[in-house]
Amino acid sequence: MCMRTLSTAGNGKTDQALRRSYLYVPSSSDRMLDKSLSTPSDIIIYDLEDSVPPSPHDKDSARQRLSTFLSVQHKLPHPERIAVRLNDITTPFFEHDISEILKSPFVRTLVLPKIHSARDLHHVSRAVRTSRARTSTPFPIRIIASVESARSAWNLGEIASWASEYGPDVGGKLGALLFAAEDYCADTSVVRTPSRLELLYVRSQIATAAKAFGLDAIDMVCVNYKDLNYLKDECEDGRRLGFNGKQAIHPTQVDIIHSTFVPTEKEIFRAAKILHQMEVAHSSQKGAIGLEMEGGGKEMIDAPMLKQAENIIRVAKAAGLEIPGVG
Repeated sequence: MCMRTLSTAGNGKTDQALRRSYLYVPSSSDRMLDKSLSTPSDIIIYDLEDSVPPSPHDKDSARQRLSTFLSVQHKLPHPERIAVRLNDITTPFFEHDISEILKSPFVRTLVLPKIHSARDLHHVSRAVRTSRARTSTPFPIRIIASVESARSAWNLGEIASWASEYGPDVGGKLGALLFAAEDYCADTSVVRTPSRLELLYVRSQIATAAKAFGLDAIDMVCVNYKDLNYLKDECEDGRRLGFNGKQAIHPTQVDIIHSTFVPTEKEIFRAAKILHQMEVAHSSQKGAIGLEMEGGGKEMIDAPMLKQAENIIRVAKAAGLEIPGVG
């Protein structure tokens, strides 16, 4: 089995692109496809799976509709924002989906539902290799593995560490783990509650596994799309657990996801102070400082907290947020 290298350098990320929101768009609707062109969502997931009725006619029709939509180059979002969720590998639709969708040079990301093991990703990789042999595309396909079952949660380590036997340019590259909470609950008999405590363990495991191998961690859909206060609370909860972003099922959810999955003003100011004061300390051959706390007292700041501060400033800059001067 081909394995990825365990990341020991922060979160393993080197690119500056923010991937906070992942908005699902049903490929069964021309109206929804056209509306997707105006969404500010960081990533747009054109869906061939759950939002499309299960009949062969509906699946074929949605696939052809999306293929036609993706052929109109002048109006599409930037390719880095385009993702397609295929039907899972056990369905009769998967091979047709991947063959048709990868004809488009604008699709850079595939979302693969019901990934239970590394073996499933090898199956996907072989299909990517076969489909891309008919085209000349120089970029690797980014694969997002959806964690939806007890088996996939049990096998998180082997899933997160997977690498294509053909290499990333030919067989694709794993870029993220995504949590499909409702499918997971259906598989495990977990009872959903507004507190989300029943999902704390598996969400923590997904975020940790993703960060161990330099992947993005994408949190669950907030199915209560009318209650934006609850959405904000769920976003804050996911960010605290280490998720980079969140799935959305309605355009009104995108702005709150964007504003929550970035550092707060207070966090940015504290991080900027740490960077400045640690720079001064290092110039004086000191490895730690005492940082004044709100309400009095001091907290010890050393290398791990410096790394946290650097991550906060990196994300803030990528989001275009102001970094205060503290010198």
